[in-house]
Amino acid sequence: MSDSSSSGGAAAAPRGSAPPSVSCRDVRKVYAGAEPVVALDGLDLEVPAGEFLALVGDSGSGKSTLLHLLGAIDRQTSGAVAVAGVELSTLTERGRVLYRRREVGMVFQFFNLLPHLTVRENVELPRRLDGGRDAPDRAAALLDRVGLARRAEAHPYELSGGEMQRVAIARALVTGARLLLADEPTGNLDSRNSEQVLALLDEVRRERGVTLLLATHSREAARKADRIVTLRDGRARRSETRVPGSRFQVSDPEDGELDGTPETRNQKPSR
Repeated sequence: MSDSSSSGGAAAAPRGSAPPSVSCRDVRKVYAGAEPVVALDGLDLEVPAGEFLALVGDSGSGKSTLLHLLGAIDRQTSGAVAVAGVELSTLTERGRVLYRRREVGMVFQFFNLLPHLTVRENVELPRRLDGGRDAPDRAAALLDRVGLARRAEAHPYELSGGEMQRVAIARALVTGARLLLADEPTGNLDSRNSEQVLALLDEVRRERGVTLLLATHSREAARKADRIVTLRDGRARRSETRVPGSRFQVSDPEDGELDGTPETRNQKPSR
């Protein structure tokens, strides 16, 4: 990504083909009001380049807030949030716009497709907004990749929930984004479509060189990731890393051990 020097302030980092790392240091996010709400409270988190990380936790634990900070939709109250070594707080307003347009893709629970546009037009839109003349070619290739080339001229209301989420994934990737943020992407899907969407996210992450963060209430969905981090009260409380045999091992235990055996594999995270 790039920012014009004429816009003033710090510029964004140059774009690259490598997936970005993510770093959060002592991050706090407080929503002001008659009774301030502390959404993140000294969060520390490191995500290596190319990792598939699942964030789990109760509602209000800070999962969506963290994704909004990483997507430059919101700003932290204090602390440092860095993507590919660039602290997002140093970006100018124009830099933040370009970052959102080019460097990060977001997939939401409710799809957020524009109903008056066709599937093809929805996927093309982010690239067109960035002035990319190759938007039609990119959209066509991505729709083919997610298995929806034949539905390109349909409208969102003609699609199933699983199809809409696959369109949303294609849209998130059309700009060439290397950071993909998925906020409860299977929350409105049945088990079969959930499996397909999670498999697709992991496949495109590997194929395109993407760092993927998934926020979910589903422990089963989280187990598709390389690592699971449990958030509670705005902090990262537990980290589990995949080991051979599709098991998970606690690497930063705070609440006790999880040995990853079949008997414990489907247990809910500690509260």
